[in-house]
Amino acid sequence: MSTAAPLYADHLATLQARTATALERGGFDHLVVPSGTAHYQVFDDRDYPYAVNPQFKHWLPLTRNPGSWIVATPGQKPKLVYLQPRDYWHVVPQAPEGYWVEHFDVVVIRSADDALKHLPRNAQRCAVLGETQSALGKYGAFRPNNPQPVLDYLEYHRAFKTPYEIEMLREATRRGVRAHQAAERAFRSGASEFGIHLSYCQAAGQDAGELPYSNIVALNEHGAVLHYTELDRVPPRPVRSFLLDAGASHGGYACDITRTHAYDTGGDFQALVRAVDQAEQALCAQVRAGVDYRQLHLDAHLALAGILKDAGIITVAAEEAVATGVSSAFFPHGVGHGLGLQVHDVAGFAASDRGGTIAKPDGHPYLRLTRTLEPGFVVTIEPGIYFIDMLLEDLKAAGRGASVDWDRVEAFRPYGGIRIEDNVVCTDADPLNLTREAFAAG
Repeated sequence: MSTAAPLYADHLATLQARTATALERGGFDHLVVPSGTAHYQVFDDRDYPYAVNPQFKHWLPLTRNPGSWIVATPGQKPKLVYLQPRDYWHVVPQAPEGYWVEHFDVVVIRSADDALKHLPRNAQRCAVLGETQSALGKYGAFRPNNPQPVLDYLEYHRAFKTPYEIEMLREATRRGVRAHQAAERAFRSGASEFGIHLSYCQAAGQDAGELPYSNIVALNEHGAVLHYTELDRVPPRPVRSFLLDAGASHGGYACDITRTHAYDTGGDFQALVRAVDQAEQALCAQVRAGVDYRQLHLDAHLALAGILKDAGIITVAAEEAVATGVSSAFFPHGVGHGLGLQVHDVAGFAASDRGGTIAKPDGHPYLRLTRTLEPGFVVTIEPGIYFIDMLLEDLKAAGRGASVDWDRVEAFRPYGGIRIEDNVVCTDADPLNLTREAFAAG
């Protein structure tokens, strides 16, 4: 049995309480959530990989059940309309089983259209959260309406993970760490990016469609492409560095882990990796209740600028590098984001559960989280240093070329870049680093 199973009943009670308030806010009687359907490629009969509606998998750990529905009505046991089609072309979902089944009134249907018989009679009294393609009934009468007051409330509070969700994230992290360790072994044995990717998937026990996002497997200068997903089939010569940004899934929850390795463990690049790792751990220690995540991002810039200065890559003080935008040329993305049912979890900018937006710091357009941290938040911390030709050219064009030692940049350019990323839980006391915990456990 999953280690999360004993925590599930309380998790479900939390969702039911949140749902009651959200429905009251929106003036609805029922919450109806479709699991989603397959999308087909244009001019073809091939479907894209199915992705479950995050609002659906928040209620129960089902991720491969298109055509199913959840109905939640305050004061009543939630209903699961479970599609188990008669189909000899494909593998049919097995009968409902697991720790969650007893908590639902389960209705099994044999065709997707049969779900309509088991949904509330008056669609107008329902908040239906999902994609338009899930619509049922004549002329799509039962169509997702995604009312904003309901979404604002539910998505805002989704940042506060229940103990059940923390355990689901922990189990996803264990799987991801196991795969990261296998990938490093493949790198050190001389595998290509594609070969490393296959080693990762084998160790994770998940194929590309089951992983929470496309693996970033970058050797040498490919590490300077933030979302590099090309997967070369032949390894470069010589091999200098390896950046792996890859996660794993468990019951609909995601981990998001990045590690960078130097092939030569005694050179300057390894020293730079070690410095970023130390800075990253210090930032993780700042994940505490009451901390403004925007300030944590700015602190990351200051720390990384200090590393660049100490390594002789920039010639100006760390404070000047941050103030003039020099640090952004080497660290162009945000320090992290919320994590949970989605890799980039929702409501990262929400001012309250009634809507509104908390602005990003000026000059930092790619930060994905601006809220103040509270117990139950799970965030990534992922500082990085990169040698990106385009951004360095822009730095010169902006008149900041004298702030950089270009000979040092040239020496590091073949290594691409460095990113270290952990998944951290904000608690009432010390933060809980799920990633370091899993690596320490071996």
